Amino acid sequence: MREIVMDTETTGLDPYDGHRIVEIGGVELENHVPTGRTYHQYINPRRNMPMEAYEVHGISEEFLADKPLFEAIAQDFMDFIQDAVLVIHNAPFDMKFLNAELEWAGFPKLPKAQALDTLAMARKRFPGSPSSLDALCRRFNIDNSSRTLHGALLDSEILADVYLELIGGRQPDFALASNSQSSSNSGSAWRPRPRPTPLPSKLTEPERLAHQALLEALGDDPLWKSFSD
Repeated sequence: MREIVMDTETTGLDPYDGHRIVEIGGVELENHVPTGRTYHQYINPRRNMPMEAYEVHGISEEFLADKPLFEAIAQDFMDFIQDAVLVIHNAPFDMKFLNAELEWAGFPKLPKAQALDTLAMARKRFPGSPSSLDALCRRFNIDNSSRTLHGALLDSEILADVYLELIGGRQPDFALASNSQSSSNSGSAWRPRPRPTPLPSKLTEPERLAHQALLEALGDDPLWKSFSD
């Protein structure tokens, strides 16, 4: 299973109020294991940077002046994510911006079902507790000391660690995971599959013959015979 843990930084809260994406970061996972592949791109929003947004991520309009427009990087972005599950903290926010930008660039929108919201996961698992990325780092003892400001790639890397904890820990049990669907449907515990080649018997030939003689001495239908068939 391929997943992209990702984050965006923007100029504000709503694309339909004139705000734009200024940074995208993503970390690739295969079967919940980081592959080392990442995506990172700054984007020129073609507008000013509000002070309240700058104070969150520290990205200035001067810094973004020579960066590409979204339409110039849209195809590379789509080629990277493809049909992977997008793991996002507060997914509705990022998906709204991504789909607005894709629509304006002439690309199809991403389906909502492609996104997995870790904020919703955290709230369900820890109801009533703080569910921000920083709060989850504290809960799971994840080092986020380098996160003095928001940054899309750094936040994606931290979120990948948080996500792996949310789904059961940094070392998930892959044997159990592969059987989780059948176990949850049947209500039965997971059991190992039979060995392809049975282990050789430790019973010696004299021991087998002595056991057979004992059974014959017990009569026509001894109880032990049912265990030896």
